[in-house]
Amino acid sequence: MIVEQIIQKAMQKADGAQATMLTRETSAIDFENDRLKSAESSQRTDIQLRVIVNGKVGISSTTDPTDVDGIVTRALEAAEFGSQAHFEFPEPHELKDVKTFDPALLPLEKPEMILMGQQMMDMIKSYNPEILAGAGINKNVSKFEYANSKNASYTTEHTNFSIGTGGQLTRGTDILFAGHSIGQKKREIDTEDIAARAIEYFRMAEVITPIESGEMPVIFTPSGLIALLLSLGLAIDGKNVFLGASPLRDKLGSQIADPRFTLIDNPFIDFGPKTSAIDDEGVPRKITSIVENGVLKNFIYDLDTAGRAGTHPTGHGSQRSVTNLVLNPGDSSFEEMVGKIEKGLLVHDFLGLGQGNPINGEFSVNVFLGYKIENGKLAGRVKDVMLAGNAFEALKNIENVSQEREWVSGPDSYISGLFPYVQIGKLSVTAK
Repeated sequence: MIVEQIIQKAMQKADGAQATMLTRETSAIDFENDRLKSAESSQRTDIQLRVIVNGKVGISSTTDPTDVDGIVTRALEAAEFGSQAHFEFPEPHELKDVKTFDPALLPLEKPEMILMGQQMMDMIKSYNPEILAGAGINKNVSKFEYANSKNASYTTEHTNFSIGTGGQLTRGTDILFAGHSIGQKKREIDTEDIAARAIEYFRMAEVITPIESGEMPVIFTPSGLIALLLSLGLAIDGKNVFLGASPLRDKLGSQIADPRFTLIDNPFIDFGPKTSAIDDEGVPRKITSIVENGVLKNFIYDLDTAGRAGTHPTGHGSQRSVTNLVLNPGDSSFEEMVGKIEKGLLVHDFLGLGQGNPINGEFSVNVFLGYKIENGKLAGRVKDVMLAGNAFEALKNIENVSQEREWVSGPDSYISGLFPYVQIGKLSVTAK
């Protein structure tokens, strides 16, 4: 393997080395405003080398597989001015056998992908021809190769398939965007179900209903729940913990959420959006309990932050990214949750999420797609509404968790996982 050649060359002068090579082939179809906008294919190779020389780290990268001498020379030169190495590269490990590659995706070509997108849009147009429909289908086939100076050497193959549809409905000054998508590592995706879910969001939004400002119960859909999980993900990042920036830095073993809240990071779910056996540093993945019955159990660390903090890496890679997050279901159905609320808000999507100070949990965001709950029923879509609060306080104030769960997001998003509907006791809702 090329990565092994790079290691052999680097170790002529380095004390330790690690090389990775990611080769990707991508086909992407994009529809916009009822028409095919693009149908593209691309190939890319990314190679990275990290060396340790005299206790300092040097990193270089290239997209040219023939540039072995160049990437080694640049990494060695960078090490002269690099930061101190607080880690050693991992020893070889036997990897868990996980399903990350679906051969059924290989024969899928652009003409069939175009047909899939067109069929989903046709369903939306049959529901309402006034909707300007769109769709996106992305197929990715990749190979990840890893080697280091401890004689660890791995090759893993992955497929990724994401597909979604939706559209825009304009009526006077009202502009509504709605849609649904899913991402996973296997081909088996029900396109009719995706289109039906998108249509349901349009149907729920047909009636626009005013809502009064004030504190009220809020139900987060599985997609909307990312607003809370984003802050939690940043707060358990080992780098933020080590630097003292995380509000949870002293909370390990403490109750940080309602006892109904149990969140597991599971990289071994067959064909999950972020399923894999090892991270990009050669550390084997493992199932990590983040929060159990409301109690904070673990932070996540890469090699460097683990070394600085005097602990062990958790298999979350150089960017300390969570994999497939799984939030335990509750006892109530979504319908029962809504039925018990006299006046409240169901939120599905936000505009400007991540702005402000998400690491501290503070959010004040525009509701991009939300619905008023009145007398136990969904009364209609709300407009010009803002939601404000603190994610960590909200997690302590959980009143209900649904039995139903669904996969949210895809392989390139920061938060992906299997989530239920979650009801928070009260949050501040501001209507213009």
